[in-house]
Amino acid sequence: MANQPIDIITKVLEQVEESVDAQLSKMNEMDEDDLERLKERRLEALKKAQKQKQEWLSKGHGEYREIPSEKDFFGEVKESKNVVCHFYRNSTFRCKIVDKHLTILAKKHVETKFIKLNVDKAPFLTERLRIKVIPTLALLTDGKTKDYVVGFTDLGNTDDFSTEMLEWRLGCADVINYSGNLMERPTVNQRPGTKFTKVEKKTIRGRGYDSDSDSEDD
Repeated sequence: MANQPIDIITKVLEQVEESVDAQLSKMNEMDEDDLERLKERRLEALKKAQKQKQEWLSKGHGEYREIPSEKDFFGEVKESKNVVCHFYRNSTFRCKIVDKHLTILAKKHVETKFIKLNVDKAPFLTERLRIKVIPTLALLTDGKTKDYVVGFTDLGNTDDFSTEMLEWRLGCADVINYSGNLMERPTVNQRPGTKFTKVEKKTIRGRGYDSDSDSEDD
């Protein structure tokens, strides 16, 4: 029994070696025409990927943008398959934390559109989407809302969550092409000497939604 783990590892290594040998043998059997066709297919794939990227950029992907009104929201969502929309308020300081991370992710994940909308300019939309907590991220695919990131609860319940944590959360919703392991949640990025800050909700008087901010107007 003691040798069983070693035997399993040996078998796996043998299988990998056989697979590599088979691929090398196949490449050795290729003539110049086969290699040329392989080269052409790869070049065509690169051209297709570049064309797709340019199409995304033409639709406002690759940057984190603010849209002026809720009317613009529907047009932005309609023309892109995957959209992340940050519903924010200027007086909610935690929205600025979200802004920082989304600016980074918008550049990294060009396949997804990243936008923000001031809830004070979108009363109909915030009610229709049942936005109750600020900040909230609405995650949309094919024009339909499929998920929400409400406050920082899913991000470690701290102001000091990492960009990787938010990226993982968006990956779980399948609104970005996530290359990591979705089964492994990133650890909370807490710098030395940083106090853990638990997010508490506070009701905004006269509004139909709450805020995660501790610095709301009196």
